[in-house]
Amino acid sequence: MVGATRRDALSVGITVGAYGVAFGAAGVVAGFSVLQTCLFSLITFSGASQFAAVGVIGAGGGPWGAIGAAALLGTRNALYGVQMAPLLEQRSWRKVLAAHVTIDESTGVALAQESRGLAATREGFWWTGLSVYLFWNLFTLAGALGARSLGSPASWGLDAAVPAAFLGLVWPRLTTPRRRAAAGASMVLCLVLTPVVPAGLGVIATVVVAIVLGWRA
Repeated sequence: MVGATRRDALSVGITVGAYGVAFGAAGVVAGFSVLQTCLFSLITFSGASQFAAVGVIGAGGGPWGAIGAAALLGTRNALYGVQMAPLLEQRSWRKVLAAHVTIDESTGVALAQESRGLAATREGFWWTGLSVYLFWNLFTLAGALGARSLGSPASWGLDAAVPAAFLGLVWPRLTTPRRRAAAGASMVLCLVLTPVVPAGLGVIATVVVAIVLGWRA
């Protein structure tokens, strides 16, 4: 079980971390220096928020608009923290570190280990969070340094790799009609909203599906 948990964590960590090369390139193209782009990943470490902020700046927006967009997308991490804190039971500096690596991926992998026990849940969280952090920052640096020679990040197919990794985590958990209905409705809602709302908000909006199905239950 331990090997399987680490395998899940590292497969997601490397896949998602590799997408950092796209952020590194996007940051430099938007006008950030290599150092600023790398510090953004080191300190903020929230991919959707980072891309949102860079997108606002790249489109000519101001710093407050970029901060607002990033903060709005970052609210989901606070919700993850509420769910993960009782499971991790961390204190002191480890609690601060856990908060920093509480992201979509670490939460997703951790909760996917629930059938393997609490120890596997915690291990999945830490291995995923730290591996994503490591690879995200390494690839951010690579993308920032090679921004002018790498071409369009969209042409690499990395934008499809991250959703594919999440699908692999979610699929085994769709074991009941209610869960399958939640996943299907969330997918449809996100696809409908994506063309008409800022990037990332479609994913956040799918929380409505969980609220409705939870209330009916």
